[in-house]
Amino acid sequence: MSRIVVGLSGGVDSAVTAWLLKREGHEVVGVFMKNWEDDDDDPHCPARQDFLDVLAVGDALGIEVELVNFSREYRERVFAYFLTEYRAGRTPNPDVLCNSEIKFRAFLDHALRMGAEAMATGHYARLAGEPGCRRLLKAVDADKDQTYFLYRLNQAQLACALFPLGGFTKPQVRQLAREAGLPVADKRDSTGICFIGERPFRAFLQRYLPLQPGPMVTPEGRVVGKHQGLMYYTLGQRHGLKIGGVKGAREGEPWFVAAKDLANNRLIVVQGHDHPLLYTRQVRAAELSWIGPPPRAGARYTAKTRYRQPDAACVVEHIDANQIRLIFDAPQWAVTPGQSVVLYEGETCLGGGVIQ
Repeated sequence: MSRIVVGLSGGVDSAVTAWLLKREGHEVVGVFMKNWEDDDDDPHCPARQDFLDVLAVGDALGIEVELVNFSREYRERVFAYFLTEYRAGRTPNPDVLCNSEIKFRAFLDHALRMGAEAMATGHYARLAGEPGCRRLLKAVDADKDQTYFLYRLNQAQLACALFPLGGFTKPQVRQLAREAGLPVADKRDSTGICFIGERPFRAFLQRYLPLQPGPMVTPEGRVVGKHQGLMYYTLGQRHGLKIGGVKGAREGEPWFVAAKDLANNRLIVVQGHDHPLLYTRQVRAAELSWIGPPPRAGARYTAKTRYRQPDAACVVEHIDANQIRLIFDAPQWAVTPGQSVVLYEGETCLGGGVIQ
């Protein structure tokens, strides 16, 4: 029997994780991570209800539950980077950084201090190999696979990690929760970033990044609208542009964000999902992180440039310690600076980097 600390979020995935481990005979301790405290009374940030659900899960399983506050670490290691990236006109993915810096660093350190032999989370992913030579594998449920968000984990972190849900589908997890009588069996999955919740994203950003209006223009330079600040938009964005009645525009064709002209504070927009400016075959990434040996120049792999995207075949054109350049077989749509490109070799997640 091992002492295992489980990160309980108040959702069904982490609850079933704890139940599975207890069923195997382990000593299970639940920990609820409080990573944001600026909006405790905001209905968009339901941390209080989540903690009550964690307590209910703890009662149902008969396990000890602890609340740990990592708000300071989150603000310093994740949120500061988040704002810096947005100010620079990029679109960061804070969930990736939260996993590597909070869940598998601050939280893992805390779990080890509690005498844990391992920590477990409700991520949909699998592990193979011995400690020191771990491989991160895709989950059985392709629709729920979360290896994209875990690509920055290193061997020391993976040596202490458990992902019990990697071999289950989401419907199976919910069925297990019902059979176990867990009070969150039918709780809706949360969406959005933890410190934003489901509130309007632009309204949240405006609290930290003031409006910087400027023109929306076509690639030819024709003004077709007005933006509120380049940081509030992402490449490929369609909704919220409020472009209409433009003389000479193709009626009924939606507009998309194609690029950002930071020097002149201009947002470049195009008509049509398949406009050539929305596609690229070459992707360059920095801030590289590899779980095992790095990819090889000239070798073929698959990669994702965003979550919930089918794997796309590519070849490594160049790689060194600082950057990697990939050439995709087929053009990729709306590749966005600040997001991550994650490489795979079959079912194995190799790692990746931040798109430049």
